[in-house]
Amino acid sequence: MRRRTLSKLAIAACAFSLAAAVTPAANASAGHGRDQGDGHGGSSHHTAAPAYKRVGYFTQWGVYGRDFQVKDLETSGTAAKLTHVNYSFGNVSADGKCFTGNVPGEADAWADYVRPLDAAGSVDGVADTDTQALAGNFNQLRELKAAHPGLKVMISLGGWSWSTHFSDAARTAASRKAFVSSCIDLYIKGNLPVDGARGGEGAAAGLFDGVDIDWEWPGSAGDTDTVYRPEDKRNFTALVHEFRTQLDAYAKSSAASRKGQQGRKHGSKPKHYDLSAFVPASPEKIDAGFDVPRIMRDFDFVNLQGYDFHVSGETTTAQQSALYAKGDFSGDQTVRDWLKRGAPARKLVLGMPFYGQGWTGVTGGGDGLGQPAAAPAPATWAAGYEDYKALKKLAESGTYKVHRNVRDGSAWLFDGTTLWTYDDPQVLRTKTTYIRDHRLGGAMFWSLDGDTDDGELMTAVDRGLSRR
Repeated sequence: MRRRTLSKLAIAACAFSLAAAVTPAANASAGHGRDQGDGHGGSSHHTAAPAYKRVGYFTQWGVYGRDFQVKDLETSGTAAKLTHVNYSFGNVSADGKCFTGNVPGEADAWADYVRPLDAAGSVDGVADTDTQALAGNFNQLRELKAAHPGLKVMISLGGWSWSTHFSDAARTAASRKAFVSSCIDLYIKGNLPVDGARGGEGAAAGLFDGVDIDWEWPGSAGDTDTVYRPEDKRNFTALVHEFRTQLDAYAKSSAASRKGQQGRKHGSKPKHYDLSAFVPASPEKIDAGFDVPRIMRDFDFVNLQGYDFHVSGETTTAQQSALYAKGDFSGDQTVRDWLKRGAPARKLVLGMPFYGQGWTGVTGGGDGLGQPAAAPAPATWAAGYEDYKALKKLAESGTYKVHRNVRDGSAWLFDGTTLWTYDDPQVLRTKTTYIRDHRLGGAMFWSLDGDTDDGELMTAVDRGLSRR
């Protein structure tokens, strides 16, 4: 991986070491972050916007070692089945502002909007020029939206590694106002820092259709350097409202400006900017940081953590993403915990993993689940974490046996020594049935680069949610 390969893998190893030292409740809050694995429109398939949201996270760093490009969302057929692409991640500076640049481990403007792509790597088949203001992932996402007019692109802020300064940014009314204003200026208005011919005022204007807040976690521990305080719960509520207020105000001012330019007879309705968040499964994390009834008034939807219920750093194998699990974390339990705290079902989007958690040195016999393990399983990018596309090959190799708990909605691979717990198309069909039966808001996926080249998991979810 250009620029950050070694540091990213080192950080990932530390993250899994940390997971081994925390309780299952903490594991169920680990969420998705930039270090793990290195928490529609214009097609004939959908003639109208789907009733259910299909939210996929696209990782900024995946364009390097993984060589997963925005164009792959088009060639796989995935883009036509998504309603939202969450671009992960935007970072928060020590002075409480959204920022970008070329700062190893902190920001990557090169991937975001500077890196030129040739014709073969571009969504529209046209090579970037040396003089265009927007290139990189941002320009490719713009091209993807042009091909799929109903598709929305959200900037996701934070993640496991970049939630460090959220608590400081949200601490006062003044700091919240300045923080939100900086994020709107950078991403919604598209005023990017100048980097050679790239960037400048309005360079990315119109690209992002909203903000996804991925603070892990207000009021409770996250990554080792992430600040958290008891007052985060109150401040998070106020921060969410500040985002809603400023996004709405900007939408109205933009509409008024267009009306003034076009004349009174051709005024346009204000654009609605979506506001969402990635939120935890752990009840302790929910209660420590989330005033559910109040924040749900301002959020269009929230993405529920539906994975990492158990991780490869633990010393006993366990399911990482089961839909049901008596006396343990599960997708159903997470949904019920949010519902009973006042969240509307229609605003709950259930998270699904496009990866697996794995252990090796498993002893005790049987099907391997619930047995002692020696270490995280060897894997492509980081020990104990493997993409679905690689696990599918293991399942087809004849070496591993596929085990299922149909009642609980879970699957795992076991060869007598190494075990991987993951979601495959059959599990995802069970989960989409659950979403429809409980009238939830839709499905979310971490992360899109884990799927097969032909979008097998995305297709399974899309078909499941499209049933009538």
